[in-house]
Amino acid sequence: MSGQIKTAVLGATGYSGLELKRLLMSHPRVQTPLLLRRSGGAEKRENSAEGLPVLGGNGHVPSEPFSWSLLEANGIELLFLATPHDVSRELVPEAIARGLRVIDLSGAWRLKQGVHRAVYGFEDADAAAAAELDEQAVYGLPELNADRIPGAALVANPGCYATSVILGVAPLLLADFVDRERGIISDSKSGVSGAGKEPTGRTHFVSVADNLSAYSVFGHRHTGEILEQLKLAPSQLIFTPHLLPIPRGILSTIYVHLNREMTGAEIETCLQDFYRGRRWVRVFAASNLPQISFSLHTNYCDLGFCLADDGRRLILVSCLDNLLKGAAGQAVQNMNLMYGWSEEEGLA
Repeated sequence: MSGQIKTAVLGATGYSGLELKRLLMSHPRVQTPLLLRRSGGAEKRENSAEGLPVLGGNGHVPSEPFSWSLLEANGIELLFLATPHDVSRELVPEAIARGLRVIDLSGAWRLKQGVHRAVYGFEDADAAAAAELDEQAVYGLPELNADRIPGAALVANPGCYATSVILGVAPLLLADFVDRERGIISDSKSGVSGAGKEPTGRTHFVSVADNLSAYSVFGHRHTGEILEQLKLAPSQLIFTPHLLPIPRGILSTIYVHLNREMTGAEIETCLQDFYRGRRWVRVFAASNLPQISFSLHTNYCDLGFCLADDGRRLILVSCLDNLLKGAAGQAVQNMNLMYGWSEEEGLA
């Protein structure tokens, strides 16, 4: 097909990376992506099609050791980074200097404020260059930043929890319906794949099965994203993530107080108007709440709500697949915007 672009994926042996490779390999506007691994890094030389359907022949899709010369030799235009935060922080400045466009799935470039970025503990080799890129990076939430993503050289793909919370609350905050001073509470729950592929004591079967646990209370890395994108003060948000004994999916239950008495029809209209024409957000009618299973294996974020009889207390429920709308699917959606394609390309 003419007009296809050349992409590369680095660090794609984790859950999100595997989903990203699957999507890119079937995308009509993308040539078969160049799959890369960090030479001498933690990744083993393995069949990088692990977890994917067989893709012709014996299904082997070999990866190559990462090098800038290899990217240049292959004419790569767009580099996806599904790497640890510190690796992305190290590689992006040179990638941009070499004229590549980058979609980074880590948290390395999502945050504008140093106080929020401190949770990652970055030690930049060139602090001035990193600071400049911090300002240039576009937060890759298409429903909020579709006007800025097409011209971006660096798109910071949002966190999965942050996506679910921001999409749930943003329309009401921008309409000035929310009483910010009474605070917003988000009780968010994720499947185990949200914790990454690297095994830990917390994600071991005997710890997760038949269990539900809160973690990173008042310290989760996605908190800063929610605060910055919603323009909230720290005192205006309580965000608590929980680990569910399921493979994938996120459900965020968000509690807000409204500035005035409202009707369910007004809330529904606010959400519907905000997301009109946005392919990947589905707004449910009043009191019809989404469930995790509705959006699994899709790029949808499903939104529902219930309004108390007093018309002032509102509960929003936001569901998505943490590996798709919360990671790889959103990365492809961002790519589509960057190259002027329909946001449905390769996702529908």
